[in-house]
Amino acid sequence: MSLNPLDLLFLVAAFNLLAMLLAGSWRGAGILATVLYGVQLLILSQMGETTTASFIFSGFGFNLGWRFDALSWLFAVITVASALFASWYGSGEWLRRYAGSRRLLLSALAANVLAMLLLLGSGDLLTLFVGWEATSWAGFLLMALAGGMAREAALKYLVYAIVGAMALLAALVVLFQASGSFGFAAAAASLAVMGNAPLWGLILLFLIAFGAKLALLPFHLWQAPAYSETPAPGAVFLGAIVGRMGLFALAVVLVKLIGIAQLKALAIPFSFLSAQDLIAWIAALTIILPTYTALKQNDARYLLAWHGIGQGGYMLLGLALGTALGSAGGLLHMINYAATQATLLMAVFAVQHRIGHTDLNRLGGLVARMPLSFLALLMGIISLAGLPPMSGFVSKWMVYTALLQDGRPLLFVASVIGTLGTILSVYKLIHNLFLGQLRVEHEKIDEAPLSMLIPMLACATLAFVTGAAPGLVLGWVAAAQGALGLPVLAYTLGGVDSPQASLDMLWVVGVLFAGFGVGAILFYGFGGKTQRINQLDNYAGGHFLTTEMRYHYSDNFYAGLMHLIGGWYRGSFAWLESAISSGVRLVATAAGGWYRAVSPGFYLLAGTTLLLAWVLL
Repeated sequence: MSLNPLDLLFLVAAFNLLAMLLAGSWRGAGILATVLYGVQLLILSQMGETTTASFIFSGFGFNLGWRFDALSWLFAVITVASALFASWYGSGEWLRRYAGSRRLLLSALAANVLAMLLLLGSGDLLTLFVGWEATSWAGFLLMALAGGMAREAALKYLVYAIVGAMALLAALVVLFQASGSFGFAAAAASLAVMGNAPLWGLILLFLIAFGAKLALLPFHLWQAPAYSETPAPGAVFLGAIVGRMGLFALAVVLVKLIGIAQLKALAIPFSFLSAQDLIAWIAALTIILPTYTALKQNDARYLLAWHGIGQGGYMLLGLALGTALGSAGGLLHMINYAATQATLLMAVFAVQHRIGHTDLNRLGGLVARMPLSFLALLMGIISLAGLPPMSGFVSKWMVYTALLQDGRPLLFVASVIGTLGTILSVYKLIHNLFLGQLRVEHEKIDEAPLSMLIPMLACATLAFVTGAAPGLVLGWVAAAQGALGLPVLAYTLGGVDSPQASLDMLWVVGVLFAGFGVGAILFYGFGGKTQRINQLDNYAGGHFLTTEMRYHYSDNFYAGLMHLIGGWYRGSFAWLESAISSGVRLVATAAGGWYRAVSPGFYLLAGTTLLLAWVLL
């Protein structure tokens, strides 16, 4: 039997996991893993739009098979590329100084990649469930490695994952009972004629199941601590792609199986809103709440992790619109965000590597000590804020324009409010890390090692190149739209070319650089002479400032702003989070007490009886 590219992809991913389990403690294991991820990318580049694996597993009357279409391929490329940059980043000095187990870290990373490839290659709903569970447990392993707070965060994630798995299992039971098959085609056919009540039940179950991993409101509380406390390479990988597996699964079940037209026609009882509106507003609230929560964070890792939740809202919002421009913007934002977040996390962990912490209240002035890390972070925050010439501008522009074209001004305002919060918080990030007054204890700090700098700058360059020439990846996005049955975007190398909207980033970038060039000529050619002085030689207000005198305002950044909006913030955001936490705790306590009061066998019998009655009746 000859092996096709999908077979080879799974085999290399499995071999990578085996190699890390056996030789993960070897000094060159990180480099080996990076090479093997590169091989997987090479295999993906040789894969056609639709490829079916040659092997099939059978058991209990069901067959498990895998196939890749353009949507699977797109997510697989981002998954493997994220793993490549993460392992590359940690393969040198970082891994040599890592106090934990190299074998466990590299094996957990390889296990996550293999599990995600299995999920992305789902040939039916049953393999989707198997892949979903594999990604959940592999993610838990990666998050729990560091112990301490990381283990607590991983356990919180596991609770959400188990709840999501139960919701997904219930949805699959309903679909199987309706269609008699786990096949996508049979499921889509049964969903097309399903009544409103069971269809609403399925939509809510899918939102719970997949929204937990995407960290949609209100299932978002686990992600920030889980990602932030993970070791650097794992955090880079988790932040770049892991949560987007929820976006992939939602795209499959909501867009491919149910369809945008059916979501739009399915009304919310006693309201003028539809299921599509519900999903869009969940996405919009997911943009706003975590973004303004990020504004309050004083740990750079947590600030970025909270932003990761909010950026997922943009992806789902664009996809939920179902238009050519909106869905392309959502999928493109997934690509852009992976490069952007990986860049930002690598820069932050480079600071942690040199200084030992990421407390924004105890940093500052590192631009002269770590200029290349500063450059990478600067490019990353420009992209995250959605400003030209970086890639984040293109995808956000597409989502904004699609919202206005679709006649949704309130959702447009909500997304812009989220972007405003992003701009404020990323300014806090770069200001408190690299700008202002250098602390005397950081005077001898060196730049990050080359093994960390090169992947960091490479990721930043990718974010710039795909911003200047988005057509390089819009072909992938258009193919994924076709796989989902959505209208396909008309694009050029520079961006979007359609009668409704057009964008040519080649011109935008050209004009920006021309303006920078003129400014540089005026400043350096006609400006006064400058003299470089020691960074600790400071003078202000008629006084020489000693190193002991802190004049750089960074502690409790945005205290004035939070004072103005604090009442509203506490009355809405903080209250909602505490209410969710209290509700979960109350249910858990009640369930635990009830469980201890009655025989467990009674629950097993009652639960099985109710489940059978629900399925059969």
